[in-house]
Amino acid sequence: MNWPETLEVVVEIPKGTHRKRKADGTIDFVSPLPSPFNYGSVLGSLAGDGDPEDVIILGPKLPLGTRAQMTVRGRIQFTDAGVTDDKWVVGMWPASQDTWMSVRAFFTIYARFKRVLYRARRVRGETRFHGVIIR
Repeated sequence: MNWPETLEVVVEIPKGTHRKRKADGTIDFVSPLPSPFNYGSVLGSLAGDGDPEDVIILGPKLPLGTRAQMTVRGRIQFTDAGVTDDKWVVGMWPASQDTWMSVRAFFTIYARFKRVLYRARRVRGETRFHGVIIR
């Protein structure tokens, strides 16, 4: 695979946060569980859904708006409402096997939650976690 070594990212959802926001800053939904990871986007990128590419930032909680150059550790393969919505996984140090298991467990549950949310919102298209590719 031809992946970049590093990506410049920004934190949009700090680890432990319950609110997921859209790219424009409005609240998309409020999760009953806090995010186990920092979640954000890759600066200067554009994904298939029209938003910047998503990124999971492993490690300690980072403040909202933190910008950093991070090493690419993997890629989450995800389909969201019929659109490919893969996510980069970055971090300051390599992830442990336990961390990768947590990533897989979280996105398995996240896909199920989003399917329920989309049914309620009458959004069509497959939503599915396909797996993780570790660098």
